[in-house]
Amino acid sequence: MASTMKGPALFLAQFAGDEAPFNSLSSIAAWAGGLGYKGVQIPSWDGRLFDLDKAADSQTYCDEVKGICAEAGVEITELSTHLQGQLVAVHPAYDTQFDAFAPAHVHNNPKARQEWAVDQVIKAAKASRRLGLNASVSFTGALAFPYLYPWPQRPAGLIDEAFVELARRWKPILDAYDEAGVDMGYEIHPGEDVFDGATFEMFLDRLGGHPRCQINYDPSHFVLQQLDYLAFIDLYHERICAFHVKDAEFNPDGRQGVYSGYQSWIDRAGRFRSLGDGQVDFAGIFSKLAKYNYDSWAVLEWECCLKHPEDGAAEGAPFIESHIIRVTEKAFDDFAGGETDRGQLRSMLGLD
Repeated sequence: MASTMKGPALFLAQFAGDEAPFNSLSSIAAWAGGLGYKGVQIPSWDGRLFDLDKAADSQTYCDEVKGICAEAGVEITELSTHLQGQLVAVHPAYDTQFDAFAPAHVHNNPKARQEWAVDQVIKAAKASRRLGLNASVSFTGALAFPYLYPWPQRPAGLIDEAFVELARRWKPILDAYDEAGVDMGYEIHPGEDVFDGATFEMFLDRLGGHPRCQINYDPSHFVLQQLDYLAFIDLYHERICAFHVKDAEFNPDGRQGVYSGYQSWIDRAGRFRSLGDGQVDFAGIFSKLAKYNYDSWAVLEWECCLKHPEDGAAEGAPFIESHIIRVTEKAFDDFAGGETDRGQLRSMLGLD
């Protein structure tokens, strides 16, 4: 059956703040609805907008949250656990940087931080179920990423050991998601051990093809890697459960390429842009997803090195709406209709 994706929707993480209308769910949802968004993706770690601990245990609270969004004219698309998921697996090289993603009482204690993160991600499965959601989005975290470039040479078995451990940590979490009836859409993202199709396959293989191991498709990260993001949809469309609509550009020159020379975002060869300002072929992407009957949400994730976020948000809703393809229920060449008349077919072929 033909399916049309839902949207436009907005990921609230990049807009939440301490000033109105960005400091409460009711006001930021109303702001998003006023811009034309029909859905919001909620960052589960931001206490200004959402209480994950309460949502995991209280149907009353979840009903209140849904009511707040409905009053603003938007639905909840997914809960995001990007920051907590990142902490499920952290190489020691990143301990100091990633402590900022966790509460102070687990800082300088990687084991306690990981236990907190696992508990958070599992709570998001329970909260998602109470909210009536079928999917959540996150990161895998990383153990092997510091060894991305094969110099010095990696000892045999290093990457396999990392992925075995990554899968060992995520398997019970994914089992909890399966029990809740919720998919986990991993954002394929540099800085995670799962950053392209090959690494997703490695992860999925060590999870035994777990049915809840899915993909949050975001083409911007593939532009920066110079990966064919349209062919990616052909390969992995059966595992895509969520979609971040995010633009990017890659402009290599004689000074820098994919690695971008440690430059600031504005000076990098690869950088994120507001929708329509970058190089992503969104017409191609929306067509591919329509072909494969993707029927979940198109969610703007805004990050731009130049444009003001409020301008990016205002432009994003009509951009997404104009790209969503209302999928036809009839084939163009289905002009005859009716049942097949074999006699007619043979006559047309000159066989009678």
